[in-house]
Amino acid sequence: MSRAVPRKVAVRVFAAAATLLTASAVAADPDTIPRGAYLANAADCEACHTDREHGGQPYAGGRALTTPFGTFYSPNITPDPETGIGRWSDEQFVRALRDGVRPDGANYFPVFPYPSFTKITDADARAIKAYLFSLPAVRQANRAHDVSFPFSWRFLQNVWKLLFFTPGPFRPAPERSEAYNRGAYLVTALAHCGECHTPRNWAGATEPDRFLAGNPHGPDGKKVHNITPDGKTGIGNWSEDDIVGVLADGHTPYLDEVGGAMAEVVKSTSRLTDADRRAIAVYLKSLPPIRSEKKKPR
Repeated sequence: MSRAVPRKVAVRVFAAAATLLTASAVAADPDTIPRGAYLANAADCEACHTDREHGGQPYAGGRALTTPFGTFYSPNITPDPETGIGRWSDEQFVRALRDGVRPDGANYFPVFPYPSFTKITDADARAIKAYLFSLPAVRQANRAHDVSFPFSWRFLQNVWKLLFFTPGPFRPAPERSEAYNRGAYLVTALAHCGECHTPRNWAGATEPDRFLAGNPHGPDGKKVHNITPDGKTGIGNWSEDDIVGVLADGHTPYLDEVGGAMAEVVKSTSRLTDADRRAIAVYLKSLPPIRSEKKKPR
């Protein structure tokens, strides 16, 4: 007898069990999936994990990201048990975000922004997983990265982590306001703004002393603006309302619209609550200004 049938049956049983477990969790807290949807939007998961250019299904992966080290392709994060994350436990999902480690123990490349996602709380990570598991499963195999030797060796990421990665959830500053701490959490963890707006060193790690000071070689080699409150090269002349406005509809104080990757980000930030957009503005205005060689954003 062929072994294909029992295997298919096992996969279906596993998928059904995962669905029941997710349903049980939602029954215990009916707000879990809506909250997870909001958090996944704040993290802009769909944008990176959807190959819109080629008509890909939402969250099914395949989007290309060109870097100085090669081209990486985002993975399928739908609940398909064979090609997606349908077999992942909550603990495996949290570990992926917190430590940048796959269920099989291999390291993720830091093109996956786990250096920021490590700050996401366990509760928020589980809510995001519950939302993802509520979505239709899409059977689509992951595409292999086009990365040359030696950067394709995942075990080298152990050294990279020792040098540049500090794991652990976000810790609010008790002396700061609630709005500041919420904004800090959104910017540094969920929305992972620093991954694009911070320059990177020779090893591809962000430079902490130039956090959000602009990146001349951002995603796909394009420049990303300085969003520190520097008056000449950043957004120091912007008010909180100006920042909120950009996040809401993409219009800058200069009466034009953001373009490129930021226009895509605005699709996410426009769906945040007014309070969260305001919190981001409060946090950004509180940062130390850092001068860059770039012109102020327009």
